[in-house]
Amino acid sequence: MTHEIDEVPVPKPPGDESAEACRLHEQALLCLDQGRYDEAESLLLRALAISEECLGPDHLDVASILNGLGVLHKYQGRYGEAEPLYRRALDILDAALGHDHLEAAGLYHNLGGLEHARGRAAEGEEPARWGLKIRERALGSDHPDVAADKAALAAILDAQGRFAEAEELYRQALAVFERVYGPEHYEIAVNLNNLAAIHQARGESAEAEGLYLRTLDIKEKVLGPDHPDLAMTLHNLATLLAGLGRSGEATALYRQALDIFERTLGPDHPHSLVCRECYEQVVTPSGRS
Repeated sequence: MTHEIDEVPVPKPPGDESAEACRLHEQALLCLDQGRYDEAESLLLRALAISEECLGPDHLDVASILNGLGVLHKYQGRYGEAEPLYRRALDILDAALGHDHLEAAGLYHNLGGLEHARGRAAEGEEPARWGLKIRERALGSDHPDVAADKAALAAILDAQGRFAEAEELYRQALAVFERVYGPEHYEIAVNLNNLAAIHQARGESAEAEGLYLRTLDIKEKVLGPDHPDLAMTLHNLATLLAGLGRSGEATALYRQALDIFERTLGPDHPHSLVCRECYEQVVTPSGRS
């Protein structure tokens, strides 16, 4: 369960007619960061309705809210609902600003990430590369937003087994994030998790375990103990330990991850289903662990 970085734009200061929509949008993004997805959805839908009525369906503020809804639905495993939201937002930006405007880069980034989440990494490579090209041309190679694009592309390459290319991009992104944010930031944790997954795929278990443990330490400090993103790394570490025959440790980690997934995402979310299957393989004799 590697994890790429989605991008939700911060609402711009509103005019009087959309102040309430902006307030709701900001509240929704806070809920999204905290893993409170049902609350985030309700707030975003209200913000969208107000913005469409006050500003019209093709306003840039509407595109921003649509993007936020797309990210939310991706996190919820509702991939088929996320894509048309991203594409409608992109159509609005294309019409207003052009297809290669900096504002569109985040949507190409997110479209690539959505294909990755669907297990269609090859289809996600083109939009991810286009978003990176737009952003790097506008901001330069050492900007944190460009680093986020590199990390997202790395996840897509990783999923295709192109580990050397992915690792180089992850390390480039990490160097920027550590310089800009310091050693204990969410972006650092995401990239450490993904580097750990590459080491795991190569059979470099000690390196992977150390990186997963460092990731967990940062995520728990930044996100708290009940966030689904923390559960992703718990699941990854459990899978590593199960493969090493450390079934007792793996069982406890799977159980912890599964509890978080089911509580925050629901029992039918793809992450919950995968985690439950792995947990059951470890705790039952057929798991042979």
